[in-house]
Amino acid sequence: MHYEGNIIRPPSEADSILIEVTVGCSHNKCTFCGTFGDDRFRIKSDDIIFQDIAFASVYCKRQRRVFLCGGDVMIIPQKRLMKILGEIRRQLPWVTRVGVYANAKSLNLKTDEQLRELRQNGIGIAYMGLESGDDVTLAAIKKGSTAQRMIDMGRKARAAGIKLSTTVLLGIAGRERSQIHARETGRVLSAIDPEFVGALSLMLVPGTPLYKDHQAGKFDLIESDEMLAELRTMIAETHQTQGMFHANHASNYLPVRARMPKDKDSTLALIDAALAGRVALRPEWMRGL
Repeated sequence: MHYEGNIIRPPSEADSILIEVTVGCSHNKCTFCGTFGDDRFRIKSDDIIFQDIAFASVYCKRQRRVFLCGGDVMIIPQKRLMKILGEIRRQLPWVTRVGVYANAKSLNLKTDEQLRELRQNGIGIAYMGLESGDDVTLAAIKKGSTAQRMIDMGRKARAAGIKLSTTVLLGIAGRERSQIHARETGRVLSAIDPEFVGALSLMLVPGTPLYKDHQAGKFDLIESDEMLAELRTMIAETHQTQGMFHANHASNYLPVRARMPKDKDSTLALIDAALAGRVALRPEWMRGL
C-alpha cells in the first residue's frame, strides 16, 4: 500500500481495508487538529489508487469493508470518485460497504442525485465531524461551517441513503460555554438524527493553535468531572429516533455505549454514578488519541 503522512480512520473501521485516496485535509484549519500539519491537500493519482486496490484484491480477501482514507474524500469530483468505486467493485467484489470522511462543504458540493449515485455504487457510511452545535464555538475553532449548515448537510446525506456517523468533542468550548455547547450539540444531533454519534474528549495536541491558546491562558481545558457533566447534558438533550451514541473512544474518561433511545435513562444514571464517585474513571495514563 502507498501510504503517505498520517493515516487516520474511525475506530469502527479498524478491520477495514484502508486505501488512501487523498493526502491531507481540504479544510485543515480547525484549531484543535494537528493530524495533517502543513501537508497540502491533494487527490492521489488513479494509478497509485488502483495499484492499492489490486494489492487488496490479493492480500485482503477476508475483509468485507473498505475505508477510503484522507481528510475529506467526498470532495473528490464525482467522475473520479465513481471511477474509484467502480474499480473497487471490479477488483474487490466481496466488499459490502465503503466508508469515507465528509464535511459540510463537500456534501454541499454534491447534488442529491450524485449522493444517491455514490450510495448505489458502494458508499454506505460517511463520517462527519460536527464537534459542536454551538455557532460561537464553531467559529472559535475555525470549523468553517455553521450549526444549521451541519444540520442541512447531515440530513442531505441521510436522505440519499448514506448512513451518518457524527463526531462531537467534549471540552472543545472551554469552561465558559461548556453547558451551552452541550445543549446546542444535543439540539443539532436531534435535528440531524444520525445513525451513530461518537463523543470524544478533547486532548490538546502540541503545536496546534488551541494548544498555544491554552499555554497562553486564553483557553481553559476543563476537568474530567466537567467533561462528564457535558456528556450528561449532551445525551439528555439528544433525541435520536434510533441509533448508537458512543463515548467509548480512548480519550474518554467514562466508556459509554448506548443504543438510543432505549439505553438513554440507564446511561444518564451511569454518568450520575460516575459524577458521584461510585464508578471509577479511566486514568490519565490510559487516555489517548
